[in-house]
Amino acid sequence: MSSEFQTLTLEIPPEMAGERLDRALARLLPQHSRSRIRGWIDAGDVERGGRRCRPSETVDAGERIRVRLAAPSPPLGAAEPEPIALVVVHRDRDCFVIDKPAGLVVHPGAGNPRHTLQNALLALDPALAQLPRAGIVHRLDKDTSGLLVIARTPAAHTALTRQIAERSVTREYLAICRGVPTAGGTIDRPIGRDRVDRVRMAVRADGRPAVTHFRVLERFRAHALLGVRLETGRTHQIRLHLAHAHHPIVGDPLYGGRFQRPRGASDALAAALHGFGRQALHATRLSFAQPRSGRTLRLESAPPADFAQLLDALRRDGET
Repeated sequence: MSSEFQTLTLEIPPEMAGERLDRALARLLPQHSRSRIRGWIDAGDVERGGRRCRPSETVDAGERIRVRLAAPSPPLGAAEPEPIALVVVHRDRDCFVIDKPAGLVVHPGAGNPRHTLQNALLALDPALAQLPRAGIVHRLDKDTSGLLVIARTPAAHTALTRQIAERSVTREYLAICRGVPTAGGTIDRPIGRDRVDRVRMAVRADGRPAVTHFRVLERFRAHALLGVRLETGRTHQIRLHLAHAHHPIVGDPLYGGRFQRPRGASDALAAALHGFGRQALHATRLSFAQPRSGRTLRLESAPPADFAQLLDALRRDGET
């Protein structure tokens, strides 16, 4: 074990009581693979009550687990810095908050080895190379725009990861959906990988808990502007949950289905809807405790031009 490491103390929430230790940690630390977590357990870097443990042990509600994370050396083939312009809405010595544009992939991966947010961050601050995924502690889909917090130090990474695991980071979104919900509500449906199409997620009884809260901000002829707040942060959570509730997000290529012209829509609105080339989802507000001081930071991002133009088209259609 390297002498340079960060220590996380994680509390097991009631809904994870009785789960295997490795599975519970994988849910609390979704940015790390289960195989990596098992390696930490086998190496003695995970402790319960000061003792080493086994991956198959079951955990208790309220129990505190200590995890030591080594500061990694950049691996072969690691992401390289690229001078990609970023909008930084907050910076201090512990963290950045980035306003990510639609179309920018967060992490390098299959089909996207370069030109990602991670590459851009390494150019913005080369010291981020010493942190897992250049300090990225949560993510947005490629075609979702909006706010992301980035850790700049190991201590900040520990603090922000813990806040996300404890669900104390507030993430609010704007979404334009098909159909007009009668009221807001909560969607509480577990999410897992689709058994047939591995690109998609699905509501599954054996999936991971996922909770989405939404409210109606504005109603149109056949659409609505929603304010959405995440309680959990599963892959494609908002997109899947709204589609499951029969209100898919406009432009969503995975969960939105084929384009259908709304009855009575003007030609201008039909063109705006058909031409919107991504899911109409924007991470508009983010709040969290500053890692060093604990002071609450509240950041806000206005919707980008394409989102605002679609809203304008919906409003003008409603005036006809």
